Amino acid sequence: MNLNLKDKVVIVTGGAAGIGRATVDAFTNEGARVVVWDVTSDPKIDVTNRGQIEAATNDVASKYGRIDILVNNAGITRDAQLVKWKDGGVASSMDDAAFDAVMNVNLKGVFVCTRAVVPHMIRGGGGVVLNASSIVGLYGNFGQTNYAATKAGVISFTKTWARELGKYNVRVNAVAPGFITTDMVKAMPEKIVDAMAQKTPLQKLGEPIDIANAYVWLASDAAKFVTGAVLSVDGGLVMGT
Repeated sequence: MNLNLKDKVVIVTGGAAGIGRATVDAFTNEGARVVVWDVTSDPKIDVTNRGQIEAATNDVASKYGRIDILVNNAGITRDAQLVKWKDGGVASSMDDAAFDAVMNVNLKGVFVCTRAVVPHMIRGGGGVVLNASSIVGLYGNFGQTNYAATKAGVISFTKTWARELGKYNVRVNAVAPGFITTDMVKAMPEKIVDAMAQKTPLQKLGEPIDIANAYVWLASDAAKFVTGAVLSVDGGLVMGT
């Protein structure tokens, strides 16, 4: 297949670790020129900060002359039940700070970055926007009111922007990972990880490179007629399994 990614200019948000790091490596291995935006990188880039993002976008466009691909990978979790009921009363609940933090990074951050980058893609004759959703955005998940809502919102972004930007040759797609062996998952008790694997029809967890490869394919010429799609990379995990 002709991936045609050599010398493409790629921005990966949250690219310092986990799936983001694997995505950076995968694009680099295809010969792309990759820029990492992350709160732990140098310089520090906060995807929720409009001023930082607009300045960083202009810096990339000035240095390379164009921006071809944006991978909106940055995300956080702040899990809690909506209301935890115990002994006839409210024991705890998801607070405003946890809700707002996840909305800000996972949803507003995708909006802010894409809004800044897309004009450069249009001027350059086209591009690809790839958004990190999740299976919980499709099916919901216990204790993740905020996170699941953002990942469902990202799917709506994807489908809306695919409609709006197609005439400019800008494709927009999302990837919905299942259970992936990130550092966060590896730190969980072994019995929890095993249970997650058993829920997956392939009887194993995915690796960050599995998601990275999906991004690479969707960004490439091999997927040049794919837009508005949500690609589940989850080992066959579906509701009820």
